[in-house]
Amino acid sequence: MQSRNSRLNNSALRGAVDLAAVKAAGEAAQKAEQARAERARQSAAGGVPAEPAYPLVIDVTEETFETEVVQRSTEVPVVVDFWAEWCGPCKQLSPILERLAEEYAGRIVLAKIDVDANQLIAQQFGIQGIPAVMAVVAGQLVPLFQGAENEANVRKIIDQLIAVAEQRFGITGVPVDPAAAAEAGEGAAAAPRVPADPALEAAHDALDRGDLGGAIQAYQNVLADRPGHLEAKLGLAQAQLLRRVESLDLQTVRAAAAADPKDVAAQLQAADLDLVGGHVEDAFGRLVATVAKTFGEDRDTVRLRLLELFEVIGADDPRVIAARAALARVLF
Repeated sequence: MQSRNSRLNNSALRGAVDLAAVKAAGEAAQKAEQARAERARQSAAGGVPAEPAYPLVIDVTEETFETEVVQRSTEVPVVVDFWAEWCGPCKQLSPILERLAEEYAGRIVLAKIDVDANQLIAQQFGIQGIPAVMAVVAGQLVPLFQGAENEANVRKIIDQLIAVAEQRFGITGVPVDPAAAAEAGEGAAAAPRVPADPALEAAHDALDRGDLGGAIQAYQNVLADRPGHLEAKLGLAQAQLLRRVESLDLQTVRAAAAADPKDVAAQLQAADLDLVGGHVEDAFGRLVATVAKTFGEDRDTVRLRLLELFEVIGADDPRVIAARAALARVLF
């Protein structure tokens, strides 16, 4: 017979995972949308667009890779161009990539890596010939193409990358620095505020009440219409986490996880319990270590769960950024 204290109750869970993080993420997404609208308005009016919030083309080294590529990829898709000075096709492709990075105005960042000066990174990515172009999105590797491509094909590939980043990870880039946008548009009418979403509010209310089934369904309804909706993705991730752990026995899960570090199911359950209990670094560290010990479908299962937990905490949280970097080191 289980002891009363060994099983989590729903009210405790709702207190452990704060809905404020979901709403804060939604506000950030709203501000980004307003910034995009302001940039489009300025462009249509013939004004000077605000500068993007970060450099669009950067030279990356082994020392700056984690910050400029892995961490940056939590905000914007990072296209990685592997090149060398002696490579003729690279000299044809690189100007195309640089021009498109400027044209997309913050929806991607181009990271240029000289393979001669950064051989370790090239080895980690398995680069066997150049030019080679890959992308990193939310700390995950996305192979794009190898060899020279014409501009039309590169544009199609980048469009597909942006769509994947938005739909799977809710990452759209930060195309405008709001302060710069305000300065550039001084004296003009501000972009209209996005009205409250009744469907999203209903989902939040269900989560607040502890109606996890209702919350999950409500968030899924929102995402069916808007697959890249960040606030709905965060809310769904929290509701699913709470549903997974509400009937778990703490002692049983902890014992199983300790007995077999390669038991994927036990490690997933233990990580969920860690997160709900406020031990965020422990949860992330446990799953990163499990990714390192597993292969094939098991590894992918653990990786996807880790990405779900990242969504629960929020992409801008320093613990998430650090864990994404750790995951990238294990995977690459």
